[in-house]
Amino acid sequence: MSFHHTYIPYKETGYFSSLVNDYLAGNAELLPFYHFTPDSEGISNAIAERSKYPVDRKTLVSLLNKQYAGLEIPGKVADNIKLLAKENTFTICTAHQPNLLTGYLYFIYKILHAIKLAEELNQLHPDKHFVPVYYMGSEDNDLEELGSFRYGADTYVWDGNGQKGAVGRMQTKGLKQMLNDLFRLFGPPGANCEQLKDMLHKAYLGHNTIGEATQYLVNELFGRYGLVVLNPDEAEFKKAILPIIKDDLLHQTANGIVAKQIEQLSVKYKAQAHPREINLFYLADGLRERIEKKGDNRAVVNSDITWTEQALLKEVDEHPERFSPNVILRGLLQESILPDVAFIGGGAEVAYWMQLKSLFEHYKVFLPVILLRQSVLWIAPAQVRLMNKMGLNSKAIFAEENELKKNYIIAHSGSDWQTDQETAVIEKVLYELKAKASGIDSTLGASAEAALARIRHQLQVLEKKMLRAEKRKAAEALTRFERLKKGLFPNNNLQERVDNFATYFLSYGFSFFDTIKKAIDPLRSEFLVIEDIA
Repeated sequence: MSFHHTYIPYKETGYFSSLVNDYLAGNAELLPFYHFTPDSEGISNAIAERSKYPVDRKTLVSLLNKQYAGLEIPGKVADNIKLLAKENTFTICTAHQPNLLTGYLYFIYKILHAIKLAEELNQLHPDKHFVPVYYMGSEDNDLEELGSFRYGADTYVWDGNGQKGAVGRMQTKGLKQMLNDLFRLFGPPGANCEQLKDMLHKAYLGHNTIGEATQYLVNELFGRYGLVVLNPDEAEFKKAILPIIKDDLLHQTANGIVAKQIEQLSVKYKAQAHPREINLFYLADGLRERIEKKGDNRAVVNSDITWTEQALLKEVDEHPERFSPNVILRGLLQESILPDVAFIGGGAEVAYWMQLKSLFEHYKVFLPVILLRQSVLWIAPAQVRLMNKMGLNSKAIFAEENELKKNYIIAHSGSDWQTDQETAVIEKVLYELKAKASGIDSTLGASAEAALARIRHQLQVLEKKMLRAEKRKAAEALTRFERLKKGLFPNNNLQERVDNFATYFLSYGFSFFDTIKKAIDPLRSEFLVIEDIA
């Protein structure tokens, strides 16, 4: 197989927000909202400053060894876990919920980005070590989002068999039939197909919870690169931010700090996430609900759980694992337990991290370099051939479908359907007539202008009719544009936000990951297009 890759500025794709584009461009408006620039210099500065923010490495290594117990640990993963005990080891982190079968392609891409960046930093800083980490958002309870994925034209949905609470804690029961239905559609038969079936079967039918299944699957897919999977749903991890948990429960400090920063950011940009008075959920098996103030007490919504202040503090001290940070506080936990220098996230994640600098400063928690995750468009051989036939390159394919069709018509039918020249000639004559009419009677000027407007409109109508006629003549060619755009941008969305990795693994196996990792330039901050030109 042979592959060709191209990089395109994110702004030119039309799929990214003004905040993301301005952040990558280094615009002055965003400078107050982050600490380190998203480049090599920013990472070097972060490495130098990270030592001022120590983490409990002994607990980190101990809990990782506990979470990996029972798994077959690749040598690189075992080595990286050991390295985390050393003060000159840092992490490159990306985070995502435990989506069923990894959910969308960008789950894969953000992990490969973290792996590639860690590899490059290990080369650039030989006196230090860098470990890629997947931080599993196992406490998320959005089953509607996490329990679905797409394969081919079908969307598969798991309802959790009536389970509630954190998805990572949910039992995997009820997934056998869904997997069997999915496996019947897998193809072509061969080593890739059998390997994928085996991995998914062992992940979801050989483990008790979604969190355990996800750890197994991610380890199988990326362990050979040394990726470490961390599940923060542990009492000892939560102890790292006990003062922050208590402060949020008692004084709601984060709400005011983040609201103020959002107000400043919202002068030009839309807020991505909004703080609540209390930014914690109460977590138990079958339960993850918000905690709210209720007079002088605190209560868990949709339950009969309430505490006095004294009882609440006792609960936090005895069971810190039951208090789950929302999006506002989640990063504080992550950066308090990992020796991070860089965090890799999608556009929405970059946006909400821009809201948090003041909060990190208030609690004296390290704020890492924030990097936009690598976006990828994968173009299969048949699609490459179709693009070549239509005269399109990897940049042009991002244009709107109607624009592509119009440009094709112009290129292949000349400009016979356009009326620009004729309109100019007619308008010249009509303006002369207007001047002549106005010379006879000044009140005729308005009538002449109205006549001009009607004629202009009729010329535009005629041009549109001629364009439609040209499109009918080129109907077969234009259908190819529709097929190409639908395949590369399903539902008018980025491929990575719709498709699941299974489709690509069945065709390419592990070389799918190897090809993407090889092409990623982790600090380039541009959209990657990979064409399979085999």
